[in-house]
Amino acid sequence: MDNHPRRIATAEKALATLTELIGRHPVDTVERDAAIQRFEYTFEAVWKAGRSYLLEVEGIDAASPKKVLRKLRAVGLLDDEQTALGLEMVDDRNLTSHTYHEGLAEGIYDKLVGYAELMDFCLKAMTRHTPCDPTNSKS
Repeated sequence: MDNHPRRIATAEKALATLTELIGRHPVDTVERDAAIQRFEYTFEAVWKAGRSYLLEVEGIDAASPKKVLRKLRAVGLLDDEQTALGLEMVDDRNLTSHTYHEGLAEGIYDKLVGYAELMDFCLKAMTRHTPCDPTNSKS
């Protein structure tokens, strides 16, 4: 197995591209829309890393983003507040195909800093709670 460390690394790279574009005001529509696009693929990478972590480390199968967040809460990686924010993030991710509505696009963009912080926290928590495999060390 050991798929989750690779997925975490991929998600970290995606998150780095997102953080390049968020938190700036004013932002033009091209930058805003690019940030939302980066949010979409970062979100996908992070929830799939979470799914892989849960399966490989915790032995828990969770097949959807919301189930992954709830299970990360159940194993102690997220608290109630973080889980609630994560569930809101899933809902906003599902709305991103409608960002041709200016108000919706602005609203999602304004939340991206908090979402990026949550995704970063999740990735770091999964990394901290991954058991070390001495057979994989490079010494």
